[in-house]
Amino acid sequence: MSERIREKLQILADAAKYDVSCSSSGSNRKNTNKGLGDAGAGICHTYTEDGRCVSLLKILLTNVCIYDCAFCVSRRSNDVKRAAFTVQEVVDLTINFYRRNYIEGLFLSSGIFKNADYTMERLVRIAKKLRLEENFNGYIHLKTIPGASEELIREAGLYADRMSINLEMPTESGLKLLAPEKSHAEVKKDLGFIKTTLDQFNSERKIIKSTPKFVPAGQSTQMVVGATQETDMDVMYQADAFYKNFKLRRVYYSGYIPISNDSRMPGLHAKPPLLRENRLYQTDWLMRFYGFQVHELLNDKTPNLDTQVDPKLSWALRNPQFFPVDINTADYNDILRVPGIGVKSAQKIVQARKFGKIHTYQLKKLGVAYSRSKYFMRLADSPFSLNEAEPAKVRQLILSTSTSKYLKEDPNQLSLFV
Repeated sequence: MSERIREKLQILADAAKYDVSCSSSGSNRKNTNKGLGDAGAGICHTYTEDGRCVSLLKILLTNVCIYDCAFCVSRRSNDVKRAAFTVQEVVDLTINFYRRNYIEGLFLSSGIFKNADYTMERLVRIAKKLRLEENFNGYIHLKTIPGASEELIREAGLYADRMSINLEMPTESGLKLLAPEKSHAEVKKDLGFIKTTLDQFNSERKIIKSTPKFVPAGQSTQMVVGATQETDMDVMYQADAFYKNFKLRRVYYSGYIPISNDSRMPGLHAKPPLLRENRLYQTDWLMRFYGFQVHELLNDKTPNLDTQVDPKLSWALRNPQFFPVDINTADYNDILRVPGIGVKSAQKIVQARKFGKIHTYQLKKLGVAYSRSKYFMRLADSPFSLNEAEPAKVRQLILSTSTSKYLKEDPNQLSLFV
């Protein structure tokens, strides 16, 4: 690798680290004609010192940008060293890194130079070259450039496994404050076009089996949290609406990392809100896999998440009337609401009770966090339940237990499983 390419790689990989929406799950592109790579669900991931995922070859095409978003390190007014790859340089880097077993795919974003179509056209050319000229079957995640033409977005979807476009700020007012040149309407338009096109391809495939795949791993978006004053309720209501309206695979929450002394945002010495970021992911998990509605977890009475306990436990302590849940008779969805019981454990419980009543010693073998769950459920030999103890007392008991995870939580690596 030449020094020139090495320098570009260092600049553009560093600039890409702020984009966390780089999950590779959901694609099943298979290797054909003895090509390179095979995009399955098991893409390798590594982590930076601040706990952020840096999977794949994660780079920007360029950090030159016509926009001046206050929260972005690549904004046009920022005094940073600029660089740009050519189309062929990105193709060569991807293939060479793959052959050396450094990566299993490509995550490619870009600053916007000249205009949206000019930038998007180059992203499409890279993906097209990798697929058609290099016969590369590995994972490709492309960023949708806001405002790009529908023709370019559609073509990108034929070569990318996943596409994403960043919402940036959770609310329109926050976006107008920090990035007045952008709008949520433009993002929604592009997300809506991809959703509609994806539905069309899926419908055609039911009739014509040879219909090509279009964004098989779906699309995602990202919101920056902590740069403006939105509540957790603002963030999660927005995420819920985007999941429902655009069938997103993921919404990512990126705790704002201070990069300037702009008076509109936290100062350079402010700590990134990593604990808040994790609580938002836990809430997202509850909405997607545990059957919770966003208004149950966040509402006018509780607009922000509890930093001491996870959202599921917080909800349980606010709703003692729901408990105790009888593990031996309750519906699966009710069992899922017991703090300390995850999806797999709930499934095991439903299967195990077919063979007899479940006792404490049996439940502990099923992977349940018994130190938390014991206060919210009834077993064949339960000594007590939540309706026999005040929620405040239960909260204190859990927080004061020396073996509790809450005393060991590292804000950089917190569990999603609740």
